[in-house]
Amino acid sequence: MASIPNLEILVGHPSGGELVRAYLSGDESVERFFGPSFGAFATFEAKAREVDARFDRDARESAAAAVIVPPGGDAARLERFVEEGGYMVTTGQQAALFGGPLYNLFKALTAARLAEALEERFGKPVLPLFWVSSEDHDWDEACHSELVGVDNELHRVELAHPSPDVTPAIHRITLGADIDAALTAFLALLPETDFSAEYRELLQSSFRADGTLADGFHGVLQPLLGSYGIFFTDAIHPVVKRDSAGVILAELERGEELEDVLRGTASALEERGYALQVPIMEGGVNLFAEGPAGRERIYRENGGFRLRTSGEELSMDEVRARFASDPNALSPNVLLRPVVESALFPTLAYVGGPGEMAYFGQLRDYFEAHGVTMPIVYPRWSATPVEGKIGKVLQKFGMEVGALDRPFHEIASEVAREEVPADVRAAVGKMRGAVGSGFAELTKAARGVDETLNSPMQQGGKQVLGVLDDLEKKVVQAVKRQSEVALSQLEKAQVHLFPGGKPAERVQSPFYYLARYGGAVLESFYERFRVNLE
Repeated sequence: MASIPNLEILVGHPSGGELVRAYLSGDESVERFFGPSFGAFATFEAKAREVDARFDRDARESAAAAVIVPPGGDAARLERFVEEGGYMVTTGQQAALFGGPLYNLFKALTAARLAEALEERFGKPVLPLFWVSSEDHDWDEACHSELVGVDNELHRVELAHPSPDVTPAIHRITLGADIDAALTAFLALLPETDFSAEYRELLQSSFRADGTLADGFHGVLQPLLGSYGIFFTDAIHPVVKRDSAGVILAELERGEELEDVLRGTASALEERGYALQVPIMEGGVNLFAEGPAGRERIYRENGGFRLRTSGEELSMDEVRARFASDPNALSPNVLLRPVVESALFPTLAYVGGPGEMAYFGQLRDYFEAHGVTMPIVYPRWSATPVEGKIGKVLQKFGMEVGALDRPFHEIASEVAREEVPADVRAAVGKMRGAVGSGFAELTKAARGVDETLNSPMQQGGKQVLGVLDDLEKKVVQAVKRQSEVALSQLEKAQVHLFPGGKPAERVQSPFYYLARYGGAVLESFYERFRVNLE
């Protein structure tokens, strides 16, 4: 196993909400929404039979035509995939500035490990495939990257929206000259090491003024992941758009029927006390159209359709005509995209995080309404890198990583209380006991004089104890002042482990670790993301 001095990697699965936790724990009550256990090979065997019934050699050849072989990838595996009747394990993410946070890599590497385990059991190629969602239009989510810099502070580098009043798909937006300043700011935050020059060059060559966020996202992820056997595709790949037309048009024509299917599952989830990850909108079609306001959700209205933001009204024939002239004019939403993916690729499993797993819980009947069986939903691995300097701070305070997942003022107060000298703690405890017993005796004695004195006596006791609490807080504050250096170290540790109050994998750029430790850090993640099927 690859080992990096001064770096410990803690591995687990992100938990998510109640529905996801039930699925991860093997609770049979949620099988109705997800299907059988993701940890059993028999589940994958059953899914493989369904895939084989839909994918002959020609269908697999079409799927292969939609696949991008990255630098370091093996094109011959695609040929074997077609000839031997192979399968795929898919995952994906919306394109993001400078590659987004760590968990994007974790999803891809989990898919690679699952594909390896399945290939060994099936005896035929199983390809991990990363779908880049370049059709998404959430600029605010995609336009930034966050990094804990060499100054131990969290920094956010972002690009301004070129036209805030319009929300086109990300693949439609050219980055322009602003990318140069953002790139300069981001690179200045990276540590200077023997490894950093390689990754600086990768970022500079990928994110260019004449490119898009999607271009840059492909540009950094493909070289990082290609050697792990991971292949790529894109939502606007010409073959993807061509071969998904049938699913897109079925959604357009059967919108009301398919909404009823989704609503039925949503009701079943809510009846069991589970919250919906994706609300079912009345009259909403699970498609976006390119309209005057950019990428707009389509709604059924007056026998035709209305675009949500601009209010433009279109007939069925007009929507179909736009789609015929430009395949990018229509695109699936978050619920339909997985169906499109499984219709195009012989997918055994989808690797997702907690949010994705939750919305897959809404989709099993919806897949079947489209004539496809839902893939097995496999949880991505989660990882927390703990650098040596951080580990020493935790050890000093006798803390586990999870103890820092709360507001820092709570942590500081707890530490200060523990640092209060033993004789002070003993004196405070003794005084509390004395006050309590003293007022109990006084109250009892006073009650014999006048029953109405009972309430003022209790109130007086509370006031004295309140004064004592204030004095104890003053002692704790004094300890805090004396422990400023140690608490500052703990606060920096928290910034690395829970930047912005979130787990590092959801915030921190992988380029921090790549620049500091080189490609060995990817190898360390990969080796720890083991997959064992029953």
